[in-house]
Amino acid sequence: MVVPTQVFLRYLDQLACILDKVEAFGRDITAERLHPDMLPLLQQAKTAIGFALRTCCPLAGRPIVSFGDADYSLASVRRELEATRDYLAAIPDSDFAAIDGVRVDTRAGFADLHLSGWEYYLTYALPNFFFHYTTVYAIARRAGVPLGKADFDGYHGYPDGFSWEKVKAPG
Repeated sequence: MVVPTQVFLRYLDQLACILDKVEAFGRDITAERLHPDMLPLLQQAKTAIGFALRTCCPLAGRPIVSFGDADYSLASVRRELEATRDYLAAIPDSDFAAIDGVRVDTRAGFADLHLSGWEYYLTYALPNFFFHYTTVYAIARRAGVPLGKADFDGYHGYPDGFSWEKVKAPG
């Protein structure tokens, strides 16, 4: 059985890889946004990291913790990510055994939500985590950071310079 921490740990590792490439990029893009009314890259990363904790803590019967601070630097986000990873990795899988009986009360924007454990995880928390995670990827990609699908999911493999746009259709 897959437990929530496994999914988050995998994609927090991928987020760390994306942030490595953002840091190595030729200019600072950490304040860039996809749209003027959306959060900038670093806040998107912090929000994704926070969703991992906001999800796993209540589902494991623990109070929600946070390792964030008011510093909006890449170094601070990296520290937050690492502390979150360490915390999640230390939660025993057995702590999720009662997920069927968990009820999570939370807020989504200005809406109050009251969801069962699996409903919270599958229909609210995971989509929100991936929204913010994907937005980090999209901001970085749009800014020119050399990222591909392998950076996003850690599974895909393509040769350097590969593009589906350059592949000729048969015939």
